Amino acid sequence: MAPSDILQNPEAAERQAILAHRTVWRWHFYAGLFCIPFVIVLSLTGAAYLFKPQVEAFLDRPFDHLVMEGGPRSAQAQVDAALAAAPEGSRLRFYEVRSRPGDAARITLSTPDGPLIAFVHPEANVVLSLQRETDRPMEVIKTIHGELLMGERGSLLVELAAGWAMVMILTGLVLWFPRGGRGPGGVLWPRLGLGGRLAWRDLHAVTGFWVSGLALFLLLTGLPWTTVWNDAFKEVRRVTGTLAASQEWSSGRKSERSDPHAAHNAPADQKIRAANPSLDRMAEAAAGLGLPPPVLIAPPAPGGGWRSSPDWTVRSETPNRPQRVVLTLDPASGAVTGREDFGDKHPIDQAIGYGIAAHEGQLFGLANQLLGLFAASGLVLLSVSGIIMWRRRGPLGVLGAPERLANRNAARAVGVAILALGVFMPVLGVSLVVVGLVEFLVLRRLPRARTWLGLDPVR
Repeated sequence: MAPSDILQNPEAAERQAILAHRTVWRWHFYAGLFCIPFVIVLSLTGAAYLFKPQVEAFLDRPFDHLVMEGGPRSAQAQVDAALAAAPEGSRLRFYEVRSRPGDAARITLSTPDGPLIAFVHPEANVVLSLQRETDRPMEVIKTIHGELLMGERGSLLVELAAGWAMVMILTGLVLWFPRGGRGPGGVLWPRLGLGGRLAWRDLHAVTGFWVSGLALFLLLTGLPWTTVWNDAFKEVRRVTGTLAASQEWSSGRKSERSDPHAAHNAPADQKIRAANPSLDRMAEAAAGLGLPPPVLIAPPAPGGGWRSSPDWTVRSETPNRPQRVVLTLDPASGAVTGREDFGDKHPIDQAIGYGIAAHEGQLFGLANQLLGLFAASGLVLLSVSGIIMWRRRGPLGVLGAPERLANRNAARAVGVAILALGVFMPVLGVSLVVVGLVEFLVLRRLPRARTWLGLDPVR
């Protein structure tokens, strides 16, 4: 039907709108069907991780405000105590500068089995606890959030789910958009008094409207942690000459857990070292720099070579990334030989830093955490209400997908928009190709499967 015919025929225009609506609804249904389980898991783990500072402060409270009769031992003595209790082949990775003398020293060691955190009594110089970094509760939650406890395959699955979640949210916004002079009821607030399917529909649509912007922001700011998207992003930056020498965020959990100063690269005699005045000098210098906590001291990289430097590194690892500072210190004098502030980074890295800090709930304090909690709770409510709506309306014996109605123009427009999103997110794009090939080569030959999935057009 030509556009002029539609304009002259209100009934034809209304039919085209219904067909377009049904096409968008089908995309929304299939996207939600795939990604809802992942959305629930990612929302729950993300909500918990928002409060990492408070949770870890609570868990580590037995190691704070310790009884002291005198002064603390030297930083190197504390490191030596930690190394003596650690597995063979361990070496210092980070020494954390504590703001209160009565708090236990936090020392991160590189070991053959991964990072190990030692809590050392500052005066008695005894190890109070040895904890695998990957076993700490918030690290477990982060691993579930980033890779679903499935390693690299889980990371790719999370990236795929993020792409389909964007499809679900964007098509949901199109479905929500008020038409026909509807009032604010069911658009800005749910009409729960209607009961039944209409109440669930309103709750689903209105919740989607209020959380969609935050959800899209969380999905977009989570992309730098992914594997495929981040690798492609770095390649684009390399070609355009905007790639930094190093980036503060990791490309997937596997990259995050890698240690450039791995213990197995260190000579065996480095497990327990003689007193090193450099660490004590670095600790004293770092304590007077006034950097946002936690402040970590890292020794020079082992092994020599052109990449190594005799300078020590002192860095602020505050969760609010725009406040982070990285310094290099001369081991002999403790003087600052180099400094990199957040403002020194490339604008792209600054933008991503702001995004990651907001994603983690650390950019503007408790309000940021509560905003993230609101978004995560809304996504869970969206998912649950969507499942309830599906089960209530789904006919027996079939999946319950919206019927396909013949409307090539609408299908083409929606398809082009989603393909554009697939180009932006390569894992989503590959999945679209795979789904298309499976439908064309396999499902078209299986009438029962096509009927159950709702792929057969209604005649």
